Amino acid sequence: MNSSIREILKDKKRIVIKIGSSSLTHPETGALNLTKLEVLVREISDLHNMGKDVIVVSSGAIAVGRRAAGLGHRPSETKAKQACAAIGQARLMMIYQKLFSEYNQLAAQILMTKLNTFQELLKLGAIPIVNENDTVSTYEMQFGDNDTLSAIVAALIDADLLLLLSDIDGLFTDDPNSNPNAELIHVVEKLDGHLLKMGKSTSTSDVGTGGMASKLTAAKLASAAGTDMVIANGEDFRNIHRVIEG
Repeated sequence: MNSSIREILKDKKRIVIKIGSSSLTHPETGALNLTKLEVLVREISDLHNMGKDVIVVSSGAIAVGRRAAGLGHRPSETKAKQACAAIGQARLMMIYQKLFSEYNQLAAQILMTKLNTFQELLKLGAIPIVNENDTVSTYEMQFGDNDTLSAIVAALIDADLLLLLSDIDGLFTDDPNSNPNAELIHVVEKLDGHLLKMGKSTSTSDVGTGGMASKLTAAKLASAAGTDMVIANGEDFRNIHRVIEG
């Protein structure tokens, strides 16, 4: 990757970090991976200690709620998803609050109906944790997925950087899960129709909803708002610092 592009990442002051469900859960059981969550919270707390504004867009509410409710698979009906989200959101926030408080950080839950609250929370030094208000949205998971939601958040708050953490290393010429010859595209200067066609709309994870198509949609929204975007693998949350350090 162009070293000057990497260098720019060090100067980012307001960062939106989106974490996919597959990065937060154990693949075997769908339960939260608490070891990884602790690393994530420490990474974010340290960025905050560096003087950066950090906003987290967290998936996982439905996955946590579905497990608590004893459902074996991700529900397909909207009302069942919303019920799982209602159970899971409270549990997920409780864990975030507990972990962030261990690092003397103030975590705040924010639903997508309270956008004017963002600036005030950042002024107070809080770390807003966003999830779409799944429990009351009338259309099925209104923004489609948290990739799109995170790009909307980044645009609203004039973020410098949107970091999408997923179960993939980045944008490939084809799906690397099915095509071993798929090549990683390190830098995209301009999103054109050819690149947008590369995106697959499916996610291989049982807990997530966003495939590469939703990430490219997010990239389109973010770049239109002047926000740079990075896709990185959420398998190791220390990748957050690696990205910020260029």
